Amino acid sequence: MITRRTALGLLATAFVPGLARTAFAESDYLKPKVEAGELPAVAERMPKTPRIINTAALGGVPGVQGGTARMLIGGQRDVRLMPINSYSRLVGYDRDLKLQADILESFTVEEERIFTFRLREGHKWSSGEPFTADDFRYCWEEVILNRELFKGGPPVDLLVEGKPPTFEMIDPLTVRYRWEKPIPDFLPKLAAPIPLVLALPSAYMRQFHKKFQAADVLEKHIQKQRVDDWRGLHIKMSRQNRPENPDLPTLEAWRPRTAPPAEQFIFDRNPFFHRVDENGVQLPYIDRVVMNVSSPDLISAKTATGESDLQIANLDFADYTLLKEAETIYPLNVVLWKRTLGSRVALIPNLNCGDKGWQKVLRDVRVRRAMSLAINRTEINKAVFYGLGQESANTVLPDSPLFKQDYAKAWASYDPDQANRLLDEAGLDKRDDEGLRLLPDGRSAHLVVESAGESTLETDVLELITDHFRTVGLGLFVRTSQRDIFRSRAIGGEVIMSVWYGLDNGVPTPEMSPSELAPTSDDQYQWPVWGMYFATVKTKGEPPDMPEVQYLVDKYDAWQMTTTDDERTAIWHEMLAHHADQVFTIGTVNGISQPVVRARRMRNVPDKALCGFNPTSFLGVYMPDTFWYEGGA
Repeated sequence: MITRRTALGLLATAFVPGLARTAFAESDYLKPKVEAGELPAVAERMPKTPRIINTAALGGVPGVQGGTARMLIGGQRDVRLMPINSYSRLVGYDRDLKLQADILESFTVEEERIFTFRLREGHKWSSGEPFTADDFRYCWEEVILNRELFKGGPPVDLLVEGKPPTFEMIDPLTVRYRWEKPIPDFLPKLAAPIPLVLALPSAYMRQFHKKFQAADVLEKHIQKQRVDDWRGLHIKMSRQNRPENPDLPTLEAWRPRTAPPAEQFIFDRNPFFHRVDENGVQLPYIDRVVMNVSSPDLISAKTATGESDLQIANLDFADYTLLKEAETIYPLNVVLWKRTLGSRVALIPNLNCGDKGWQKVLRDVRVRRAMSLAINRTEINKAVFYGLGQESANTVLPDSPLFKQDYAKAWASYDPDQANRLLDEAGLDKRDDEGLRLLPDGRSAHLVVESAGESTLETDVLELITDHFRTVGLGLFVRTSQRDIFRSRAIGGEVIMSVWYGLDNGVPTPEMSPSELAPTSDDQYQWPVWGMYFATVKTKGEPPDMPEVQYLVDKYDAWQMTTTDDERTAIWHEMLAHHADQVFTIGTVNGISQPVVRARRMRNVPDKALCGFNPTSFLGVYMPDTFWYEGGA
């Protein structure tokens, strides 16, 4: 079956009459540079067909330019939140999680394998250099296909059955990617919080590429940037997802002005940004974003004393009471958005753990089901989340078109009697003097749960689960370690069970990849070794040796060959049903609220929204470039 999709990127959600280029309003922030001849006038900076954002259609109001937004981050590395929240993408999600052209003027899709991208005429990088098809050609031919830069060949996300696409530059504003077989998650990967990179500012990057730069000049750059070779240099200077190079041209709403190390990172408006509102005012409205580095543990308290104008990072549900009390003292407002996680706190048995005794036990579905049935989710919901969450297995939320009540309820009732019967049937029917069950090898069932120790909510939930497990003869003990150490221990098989979030994307649509339900990455703590096997194109790790897991691999492979929404929907439901029945991860409560704090006079920040890394890119799909200050700067 041949399918074709077309999407334009001119409008937000409703028709807005086209604007004459002379109607664009100039920013007071940039006027001095325009008057000094350092910048062209706004009409000359905009694409011929800018993306027009109808703020009224989004439930907001047209704003005015000006002002600075302060934010707090928990470390220098968190500057990477800026491009996630700014969310300028070739193709991006709208608030209804529908794909639309953004940086692109339009795109067409044929047979889910041929993708043609049309750029906006006159679109420029933040440096003023034209953004053209040659930037895609450079990225493809000189970077992705360069075996010194990509030693293993093109990234796995661009491969279909191990084969990359063919790339074609049709004209200065049109490019095409063509695969032999379907790749239905290509566009969602471009819309991701950390998207596939298909274009680089070639005019800037050539100076760091050995094909275009003299060896002696290249060596000076290498020494200055303190890297080992030209490969490390090119990678460091081209990082779009880590805005640490102020000289790297960008297409985002704000451009970085600060290089690390620093305690404060400043971003100012991109003079060449491609979006305007319905009145012809160039976005973003806010001129500057200032990110101040703070201890993660102090961010909620500092936010509550008015030190942030827009805060979501390092805030959690437990901070809500403190923040609401602060509303009466400081000029801020607190709203609650719904977390997109499949479970706010989940137990994750490691089916690849190196302890062969525990590995055999955890691979028995009766044990995993028993552990889930032993948990009193109602108690957790009331004691930790004030009864505001939804007691559920780790699965998709009601906000997803793929939701079914059966998935949420599967093995998620509180039934210690049935849990005890299942554990007996699994061969754990003997107990020690303290009432703990004995493993087949004679050891007492002391279950060590590893935690990164980054959430007090996790600690509170684990205290309750410890009592729940004791009721069915399982001893639970918590070990805390730093996140990177925790991750390496899991991959190394040293972790028997971990506590983490549930599904990262709990609100998927059929066109989003079901990769979280199958082994696809080594950061999936339920099967890190199997995940590594597929993430490295079968060069590391091991293939699954459980038929129940191989079933998910086969279904995921089948999804990747689909060309229709009906096919994708059917496979999603098969995977969700199997995932729920096999209890590969043990969810507790989902639908938890996330506090979002804004300065009281900041407008167009939604009162209700979904909040998560994937697919909403935290603030991203709600377009922070349309947030503005009432009363001016």
